[in-house]
Amino acid sequence: MVSNPKSLQIIMGAPGVKGKKMTALPEDGLTDLIRSVISKGQEFKEPFYVLDLGVVATLMEKWSRSLPTVRPFYAVKCNPDPAFLGAMAALGSSFDCASRAEIEAVLSLGVSPDRVVYANPCKAESHIKYAAAVGVNLTTFDSKEEVEKIHKYHPKCALLIRVKAPDDGGARCPLGPKYGALPEEVTPLLQAAQAAKLTVSGVSFHIGSGATNSSAYRAAIAAAKTVFDTATRLGLPKMHVLNIGGGFTAGPDFDDAASAVKSALQEYFKNEPGLTVISEPGRFFAESAFTLATNIIGKRVRGELREYWINDGVYGSMNCILYDHASVNATPFACTSNYGNPTCRGMRTYCSTVFGPTCDALDTVLTGHQLPELQVNDWLVFPNMGAYTAAAGSNFNGFNTAAITTHLAYSSLS
Repeated sequence: MVSNPKSLQIIMGAPGVKGKKMTALPEDGLTDLIRSVISKGQEFKEPFYVLDLGVVATLMEKWSRSLPTVRPFYAVKCNPDPAFLGAMAALGSSFDCASRAEIEAVLSLGVSPDRVVYANPCKAESHIKYAAAVGVNLTTFDSKEEVEKIHKYHPKCALLIRVKAPDDGGARCPLGPKYGALPEEVTPLLQAAQAAKLTVSGVSFHIGSGATNSSAYRAAIAAAKTVFDTATRLGLPKMHVLNIGGGFTAGPDFDDAASAVKSALQEYFKNEPGLTVISEPGRFFAESAFTLATNIIGKRVRGELREYWINDGVYGSMNCILYDHASVNATPFACTSNYGNPTCRGMRTYCSTVFGPTCDALDTVLTGHQLPELQVNDWLVFPNMGAYTAAAGSNFNGFNTAAITTHLAYSSLS
């Protein structure tokens, strides 16, 4: 629930949101909205998302309360929906972009380039040139080759040296195997930047997406302090930026992670006046704000087993099952076969399999899932579908993930 009416006013005037239809959601009002959308689209029955901007505002308030000294740079790759990005910008978020297209998307919303960190340690030369042209002047690096490219194409850009976190925190998607300087590489990289007359403004790390062990932040912040000290020893200008990356989730683990971050900052950086601490949260803001509704397009009964086909799958929004190691959950919405009780309360359930629409057997969304008896043209609703879902979907077999529409809503004020 949104606790601050002002946040809602800000969102409604946000670029990407302003002028679009928004539906107020009373408590437990999502069912009515989904029914309304379905009834107005009876002919095609395409899948659709509901974005609850009230959830976004609540999460921003939670971040500000829990980590008041850490400036969020939302990771655009997680979900680049324009209305979502506009709301995040209006609520004060800055942005972590990894490509020219992501930078363009953010700047098109009126976001100033000083609210963007180009947080990709390995960038195409043409993308570096673009960043220079539009004034995005902060980026990450973890190799001498990257220093050479930046020196050649964006010599005024400030740098953050990306270091490998000592511990991935049990992350769902570890990033250490691909990015981050090793301890023995730090000094040569700082010297390379110094020789190229590039300013290294600070340190960046990322313990991995969807971390579960908050102690990993402490270890990484300690490692970052070592790099600050190394830069001082080498005679580099004083570092003043610490990017603690992402890995945050909006569930109960967040409180532990926030406590670990604050404690580590106090322990290792209490004598660093003027320090700016930033972060790159993605799923923390995006995951729970989006709900996906899918239509049942096929059914097969084999004894007690029920098998259903829906019109989105692992080549679309549910690619998160493969690439983000996600577990999805489906709830029934039997508005065709059981209009009076669409959520099927009290009904017998069956062991069920849910397939996506493509002709690949890999396109299996759920197995062993308990569902009531449903029929073709009923629906399955998937909550918490905002993180690494539509953003990584494909056009395989002609099922175009990019064509899935998003309906805007906002939770009622408490």
